[in-house]
Amino acid sequence: MQLTSGDWLVVLLYGVAVVLVGLTFARRAGKGTHEFFLSGRMAPWWLLGTSMVATTFSTDTPNLVTDLVRTGGVSQNWLWWAFLITGMCTVFFYAKLWRRSGAFTDIGFYELRYSGKPAAFLRGFRAVYLGVFFNVMIMASVTLAAIKIAGVLLGLDKYTTVLIAGTATVLYSATAGLWGVVVTDLLLFVIAMVGSLAAAYYALQQPEVGGLAGLVAHPALEGKLSLLPDFSHWGTAATVLLIPIAVQWWSTWYPGAEPGGGGYVAQRMLAARNENESMLATLWFNIAHYALRPWPWIIVALCSLVVYPSLDAITARFPHLDPSIVRHDLAYPAMLVFLPHGLLGLVVASLAAAYMSTISTHLNWGASYIVDDVYRRFVVRDRDEHHYVRVGRLSTVVLIVLACAVSLWLENALQAFQILLQIGAGTGLIFLLRWFWWRINAWSELAAMIISFLVAVYFQFVHEAVGFTPLHPSVRLVLGVAITTVGWLTITMLTPPASGKTLQAFYDKIRPFGRGWRAAVDTGAGEVGGLGPAFLCWFLGCVVVYGALFGTGAFLYGNPAYGVVCLIVVSAAAAGLFRVLPRVGFE
Repeated sequence: MQLTSGDWLVVLLYGVAVVLVGLTFARRAGKGTHEFFLSGRMAPWWLLGTSMVATTFSTDTPNLVTDLVRTGGVSQNWLWWAFLITGMCTVFFYAKLWRRSGAFTDIGFYELRYSGKPAAFLRGFRAVYLGVFFNVMIMASVTLAAIKIAGVLLGLDKYTTVLIAGTATVLYSATAGLWGVVVTDLLLFVIAMVGSLAAAYYALQQPEVGGLAGLVAHPALEGKLSLLPDFSHWGTAATVLLIPIAVQWWSTWYPGAEPGGGGYVAQRMLAARNENESMLATLWFNIAHYALRPWPWIIVALCSLVVYPSLDAITARFPHLDPSIVRHDLAYPAMLVFLPHGLLGLVVASLAAAYMSTISTHLNWGASYIVDDVYRRFVVRDRDEHHYVRVGRLSTVVLIVLACAVSLWLENALQAFQILLQIGAGTGLIFLLRWFWWRINAWSELAAMIISFLVAVYFQFVHEAVGFTPLHPSVRLVLGVAITTVGWLTITMLTPPASGKTLQAFYDKIRPFGRGWRAAVDTGAGEVGGLGPAFLCWFLGCVVVYGALFGTGAFLYGNPAYGVVCLIVVSAAAAGLFRVLPRVGFE
């Protein structure tokens, strides 16, 4: 598929807009690390929330959704839809606590909550573990998607794609800082949404598909359309829905859906003007991410099953592609070739926007760990702010080089998703409890990280190599959670807690709910707002989003009566949510 001059003009205009934003904020970002990494803690909630949404809308996300739909149907999306429970929990229990902490990064939290050398070691270790190892894996997955899209739409080989995409993004990221990232994310979100809607519209126009009515009735989609798994097959239902709802959301650390908040989500909360805006930013993020965006991707994925019913059909259509990357996730970019010229340029620009949004965020976030939690904390402590900004910019270059190298090894988006889930299995409960239970200590977190990593390595490289029967990813996940949870709880009870002075200082600063702290500190007045209203808001927030998700699906599937019922439920839940919200400390 070759782009015309009109397509390239659209892509060029997008590139010019991004460059202008970068240049506009370059000087401001260079003033110091608070501007470069936290936007001076002056960013408004709607900008921060949209930035979170734009970041999670990466080039690999529609590919992952397509992979899930083609291999198991629409219900397979519960593997990530279940993370809404985590996100809404963060909104009503943790967002204001993060902003109240005043930490520079979420890794800096460790020396507020824990004490002594274990806390310092944990801070440095986790900064490298997340900021480099995990971060590189995420960016590699996103870059892999860019490789597949460029191969289909532009005919580029993977090495050329990596070179162009990586270079362009790192130059922008190293210049503009977080202000440039979040402002550009607003533009990128709009472009990306328009592009995904256009892709869905033209996918439905294909003669084989026959519009929405033809798609829903097509025999190729038999058993693929339901939003819930088939409960007559309990193994499938457990894997797709029950385990994600019952176990995965609270037990697994995954970027953008960290239990209790973390990573770039915590960075945005810490950059908010105040606690209320931190909550609003995170609430808007969860609504937009789970309720607004999935259906255009799902529609394209379903259409691809009609147009490209097998991998052989994709190979026949694109014989020039490297066979190692022809997987089901390639069907999404394969559907984009049906877009008319001009609009094709917009979609290419939207995918470039999605790539740059995600990568620039991860580069800025990872560099903040390297600079503040490793370099300034342990290597060079007393240099001026300009020095640390330069180190941050250098760190972005190193991170993108590593990510591009790993992307050449991966084969599909689902592979990376499952690896990251397994590595984080069992660590999530700590991130939920450490704010509310005094007994958790630095050794708890170190044990959880090490055990979960070793379990992941065993299942990925050892289990089958020594002759054991292969295990389904969901079984490996549950086993990983169980082993890791038992391990870190045991270590917690065998090691001393943080010092009483540290615990009291943390409680006085953060003011969490006091029930889990009374045995160790003077709780005094405690948190503003009640635990009951927070749980009610959490429940109502999930009802709003899931109701909107199901209602949209009902209208698209030609079932307006069910759609109207969902809208009524959404309206009632939203009204209740905003009525109860002041009782959780929102002013």
